[in-house]
Amino acid sequence: MHISDFDYQLPPERIAQKPLPERDGSRLLVADRKRDTIEHRHFRDLPELLRAGDRLVVNNTRVIPARIFGQREGGTTRVELLLLKEANQNPGHTVFTALARPARKLTRGTIVTLGTSAVPVTIIEEIDDKTRMVEFPPGFSVPDFLRREGHVPLPPYIRREDDSDDRERYQTIFAEKPGAVAAPTAGLHFTQSLLTELEQANIPVTAITLQVGLGTFSPVVEPDPRAHKMESEFYSISEPAAGEITATRREGGRIVAVGTTAVRTLETAVHRGSSAAIQAGEGWTRKFIYPPYAFQMVDALITNFHLPRSTLLMLVSAFAGLEFTRRVYEEAIRREYRFYSYGDAMLVV
Repeated sequence: MHISDFDYQLPPERIAQKPLPERDGSRLLVADRKRDTIEHRHFRDLPELLRAGDRLVVNNTRVIPARIFGQREGGTTRVELLLLKEANQNPGHTVFTALARPARKLTRGTIVTLGTSAVPVTIIEEIDDKTRMVEFPPGFSVPDFLRREGHVPLPPYIRREDDSDDRERYQTIFAEKPGAVAAPTAGLHFTQSLLTELEQANIPVTAITLQVGLGTFSPVVEPDPRAHKMESEFYSISEPAAGEITATRREGGRIVAVGTTAVRTLETAVHRGSSAAIQAGEGWTRKFIYPPYAFQMVDALITNFHLPRSTLLMLVSAFAGLEFTRRVYEEAIRREYRFYSYGDAMLVV
């Protein structure tokens, strides 16, 4: 296996820059692994493409507006910080790891004033050439500040500033658990009316949580992808959710994972000694799925189209088969599907 196995050429105009007016109006490429067929539908057709007794498993993480702007104290250099996760190093102080730009000018001891209220934060550690440890003032409420002045952390391939619409549209309708810095984008296509149709068709939905970190989207740079190290991400599966998923498997229904994050969470939490059961609980996962891989909990997959050389594309290739995935992507490009976070979706059965 070589990283070039997961490469492809995408015309820039195929990268969706805005969401469609209606969430479920996106196109849906249906890829059938057993029949080796490709069909072109729309996302709102999903109820007729699944079976009664199937169960959708979605990620209910909520994206926080973790992108904040400011400037170096005493200077005019514009600074951008993307808060990744709280570090809790110093009692009484709030410390976050953050992606920083321009990182080379943010050395240890530098003070940055953030937002219109000029909140002073201190760079207390240089982790690597892009990441810094940032300390906020004692007693300062970071969540309140982000609600007021934070920006939606749109991916860099969306070449525009975030706007007020992104606060809603870069969240799924399942979003409940704050903590993600990127959306589980396969879930962006669902609407309440579509959920009602699915429920009427006896296709229930269960929510689990994986707090999507930046590591999910970090490019793989090693020639052999197996040398890539995933960053840890927090996950949680409640007792009721585990019971619902396990019951569906035991009753012969399919588990339809909505997004690669749901796949990784389910495959992390498979009950030891029983591939038909899921283990409730919480923890941290570094699950990295690439071909070949024997899936134990996932029977079908809903996902968006992913960047070349990404761990997400490797997971899809493991599920659908590398050659079939290549053909699917070639067909999607030829048919002018919209790619990436605000793009169209595919259903792999």
